[in-house]
Amino acid sequence: MSLVGEGIQFVREVYERRQQIYDLTRRDFTDRYSGSFLGFIWAFIEPLAMMSIMWAVFNLGLKVRPSGSVPFVAYLFTGQIAYNFFAEGVGAAAGVIRAYSFLVKKVKFRVAILPIVKINSALIIHLIFLFIVMGIIWVSGVRPSLFWLQTGYYTLALLFLLLGLSWLLSALGVFVKDIANLIQIFITFGFWLTPIFWDKNIVPPAYQWYLCLNPMFYIVQGYRDSFLYRVPFWAHPLNTLYFWAVAWLVLLCGILAFKRLRPHFADIL
Repeated sequence: MSLVGEGIQFVREVYERRQQIYDLTRRDFTDRYSGSFLGFIWAFIEPLAMMSIMWAVFNLGLKVRPSGSVPFVAYLFTGQIAYNFFAEGVGAAAGVIRAYSFLVKKVKFRVAILPIVKINSALIIHLIFLFIVMGIIWVSGVRPSLFWLQTGYYTLALLFLLLGLSWLLSALGVFVKDIANLIQIFITFGFWLTPIFWDKNIVPPAYQWYLCLNPMFYIVQGYRDSFLYRVPFWAHPLNTLYFWAVAWLVLLCGILAFKRLRPHFADIL
């Protein structure tokens, strides 16, 4: 069977278990915050605190200003919520198979849905955060527009990228425990190399194309194009083509790696 054929069959098997995915997502989300006094509110306290600190340091302290008349708080928050979703989804991928090892050993359980469960759990927080940030940037002086709906496209694009990465990293994480630490280093480097709190225009024009090699640049810029600059997603055809080429490649690699390594999960765990 060809790689594309394997991919289609793999996705079909996952789709057939959508109810099970929903039940596990609800359980994962509630278990994560059960027992704490503030419950799932903790999911917002830390990111909001970090974004507030970043705003104070770079706006009030270092006087960083994005290009144009966009308020820095809107510029920072729209970029950071996109990257936070990516970091949460990727960060949870490596250890998800080990975390659910009791299910992996069940013959009839489809292990491939476990990374999707973690992505869905992170997506719930992200969607709530989107509405919070919408209110913040509205208060900061950015008027709502129909372009805000375009974030739905970029969220789906990010989900597509996360799906491939999660299958790939979760499969590798069963065999290489250190991969979780490597992912955290990767996430940290990616945060500082992605124009989240700094403007891409500080990079000389001749080198700005290097930024586009980072798939998260497309997503972060897309969130800002939707919320702040009112730029349609088809205005950057080359960047769009590149992102989807990378996303499809990552997805196919993730599916192939997961299918090849899945028969050995129970033996390792």
